[in-house]
Amino acid sequence: MKRFDMQQGSAEWRLARAGVPTASSFHRIITPKTGKPSEQAKAYLHELLAEIMLGRPLDSPSYPWMSRGLELEEDAANWYEFERDVEIETVGFCTTDDGRFGASPDRLVGEDGELELKCPSPAVHLGYLLYPQQGVDAVYKCQVQGQLLVTERKWADVVSYHPELPKVIVRVNRDEDYIALMRAALDDFCAKLAEGKAELERRGLLATSDSSERKESLSTSDAINQFLRGT
Repeated sequence: MKRFDMQQGSAEWRLARAGVPTASSFHRIITPKTGKPSEQAKAYLHELLAEIMLGRPLDSPSYPWMSRGLELEEDAANWYEFERDVEIETVGFCTTDDGRFGASPDRLVGEDGELELKCPSPAVHLGYLLYPQQGVDAVYKCQVQGQLLVTERKWADVVSYHPELPKVIVRVNRDEDYIALMRAALDDFCAKLAEGKAELERRGLLATSDSSERKESLSTSDAINQFLRGT
């Protein structure tokens, strides 16, 4: 695993993720329930290729759903740290050693764990109170197992936090069978992404790796390092 420390949601973080398949979108590559290829994969592939061509992310600098999460995330993290009597640390962006795909866990826990913080509406939070494991598996299975794949950690705690309601912690362990399916799907997806990039280069629509003028001609780690150095 390669780790890059930067503030999640910042310009650096958004640039680092541009053109890279990330765990929050792995459900667009493989379905959470069946582990079969997702029908959204082609559209996601084209979005990443567009980011590679533009050298920037397609999404906006801020997300409506992030505002509430950012306001409450620190409170949720502090509550979890006290509740479980553990030490946690922030992390920006992580990739596999080859840099082909990545993830942004909200926190790392000790040597083996991760923390994923959710600060939903009262109604959504109530669903986690009633059916905690079912809710996490249905919505976040790809993201959480994808994070464990990237970071090579053993487990993740998913916290649903609302300041006025009882909190929920769901422990998710590595599912090696599902991770194997996910790895195969990601290998296939990344191969198609490389093919698409090569075709764009062949048509002269993308700078080659010999040019330093375009960010998309760099590997993930090179792009991050050059951006942080201001080159």
